[in-house]
Amino acid sequence: MLPYLIASVLLGGGMLAPAYAQHEHMHAPSAVQTVADVTFTLRTDISDGKLVFMGDAGPINGKANPTLNVPVGAVVQINLVNGDGATHDISVKDFDAKSNQVNDKGASTTIVFRANKKGTFDYVCSLPGHVQAGMIGKIVVGEPAADTRPKAADISRDPHDLPPSVGKRGPQHLSVNLETTEVMGQLMDGSTYKYWTFNSKVPGPFIRVRVGDTVDVNLSNAKDSHMIHSVDFHAVTGPGGGATVTQAAPGSSKSFTFKALNPGLYVYHCATPMVAQHISNGMYGMILVEPEGGLPKVDREFYVMQGELYTAQRHGTAGENEFSLEKLLAEQPEHLIFNGNHDALTKTHRMEAKVGETVRIFFGVGGPNATSSFHVIGEVFDRVYSLGDLTTAPLRNVQTTTVAPGGATMVEFKVDVPGRYILVDHALSRMEKGLAGFLYVTGDPNPAVFRSTSRPDALSGH
Repeated sequence: MLPYLIASVLLGGGMLAPAYAQHEHMHAPSAVQTVADVTFTLRTDISDGKLVFMGDAGPINGKANPTLNVPVGAVVQINLVNGDGATHDISVKDFDAKSNQVNDKGASTTIVFRANKKGTFDYVCSLPGHVQAGMIGKIVVGEPAADTRPKAADISRDPHDLPPSVGKRGPQHLSVNLETTEVMGQLMDGSTYKYWTFNSKVPGPFIRVRVGDTVDVNLSNAKDSHMIHSVDFHAVTGPGGGATVTQAAPGSSKSFTFKALNPGLYVYHCATPMVAQHISNGMYGMILVEPEGGLPKVDREFYVMQGELYTAQRHGTAGENEFSLEKLLAEQPEHLIFNGNHDALTKTHRMEAKVGETVRIFFGVGGPNATSSFHVIGEVFDRVYSLGDLTTAPLRNVQTTTVAPGGATMVEFKVDVPGRYILVDHALSRMEKGLAGFLYVTGDPNPAVFRSTSRPDALSGH
């Protein structure tokens, strides 16, 4: 089933949608980009005795031949799913975009093009007689529809939100305060979800201590919560990582003290039955136990975690989305996300670095189920501290690193060339369910490292 992905990342309209496919009639590869700005999914159908394109989720869901509003200059992806078993295609003649034919029910195809001129244009099925039978709709470029989508709290964690290195200090006695909350949050443009959180953000706060520190953990559960919550630190040596003694009812508090014995980067999460539901709903974060002397200095540090949401509603369904136990147990997430929701690292929070700087990403997987193949498109990790191990010599020159659910890694790399770099799980179908982030690198071009030798293309946006 093809998703409908919402929220234009760069151009302020329609729908965020990663897109790799390029059809055979595209002007040139440079006419598009790795991540589309606007994506729609249409399904062929029969309505009131006519053949139609039916909107397939999101604001256009259930609308026959819906009007597709896109910004000028946007890279547009239209997915077509065969819903009636007859032969169809989709064509936008004004942008020289035409798909393959789909013949069987459930088959699908895609077109991608840049909407480089303002106006109103037709999208049609080009098979003889199908336009006359009703398969024609409008693409309006430059006049986005009024924003009537529901809004909720921004629960996304800013990747800059982490404390500085502990440096060369000695062991100390520290306190960590966590509040568990249940918050209606923005999932994607037009969609909301009831998140369960630590400190009202997903992931929870980044906790930074030193090996040898003694840490008091104080967990309080908000009075308006409906559920019991707790916390399990993978860095803790003790029953349940602390979860055994922190099962807190709404309005109550629990505490424990532990000594940080093992340096490394660790996940923490709620461990109240059913544990997978609490984690999926947003109850995860990371704790860094730095080795003696702290970590080497870098120019930029970012905090990124991957998670999954299992909703009864299909990906892209407008309005409140609700938890699905059936999909959780089948390990079939509708949404995969960095830092809480679809917009966190593409629209809400801007990750930036300058040419010549060294970037460090603390990356973890809350899960609860999917293993990540973490990759930054256009970069090579100079150093990977695999499995969150900070005391073994790091791996060098790594393209993609595997991170298990409940696992973590630390990666470092120098940025040499300006541009937009995309954070992904290299199980790339997950991009279509929202799993993408952007790192913007500014500075002077570096033609000795990278330069284009292609002729300029007016459609490329360059």
